[in-house]
Amino acid sequence: MTKNAGHMTQLIVALDEAKLEEAQDIFRHTAADVRWYKVGYQAYYSFGNEILAELREARRSIFLDLKLHDIPNTVAGAIRSVGRSGAAFVTVHAEGGRSMLTAAAQARDELAAAGRPVKIVAVTLLTSLSNEDLRETGVDRPAHEVIAMRARLAQECGLDGVVCPVEAVPVVRAHTQPPFTVICPGIRPEGESGGDQRRTATAAAAVRAGADYIVVGRPITKAPDPRAAVRAICAELDAAKADLTRQPS
Repeated sequence: MTKNAGHMTQLIVALDEAKLEEAQDIFRHTAADVRWYKVGYQAYYSFGNEILAELREARRSIFLDLKLHDIPNTVAGAIRSVGRSGAAFVTVHAEGGRSMLTAAAQARDELAAAGRPVKIVAVTLLTSLSNEDLRETGVDRPAHEVIAMRARLAQECGLDGVVCPVEAVPVVRAHTQPPFTVICPGIRPEGESGGDQRRTATAAAAVRAGADYIVVGRPITKAPDPRAAVRAICAELDAAKADLTRQPS
């Protein structure tokens, strides 16, 4: 068995729709096969309370992707507020720095003490950014180095994991110690365009890399049959896991 064979990569479906009815329709079509759902900017600001309540009532796990990035006190206050949402994961942006990440971890600990546990994961780098984009914003390091530094910092500050592209998972694992959750967006079926995301990969590649979770949006939500799309991705995950377990160590 390889070192990644123990990872049971799970699917998170992104409900980033413009209208509540659209998100509810995707949920109805996929709920039989999906445990995890992501609620991002568009959904949260448009109909967050309604969709979060529906997901809680259905006993689904929530990944609240808000990429909080502000001064430490403001981020800590936001964490305390969203702790009432029932989310299992909430994102902050690692670019916020040590003080902000530490404040987020402290707010998480306060919520846990109050009986509202939540895990905080740091977004290392947006999947739309290239090395040139980084240079234009004053970051004169390659993307993989930025991701490694920010993942290490997130763990030092007590956070529970990071969000990174599939290609960077080995880098993150090399610079952090378990247990540390790694969530990968930018998942696309083989041969499908990544759209505005520069760092995309297949579900099978995510399994081989050792991702704990993959986030899939448009390949499911814009599919003619979202349930069939979910089942195809789950089948790809299962096949990749089976391949890993058959490989010699």
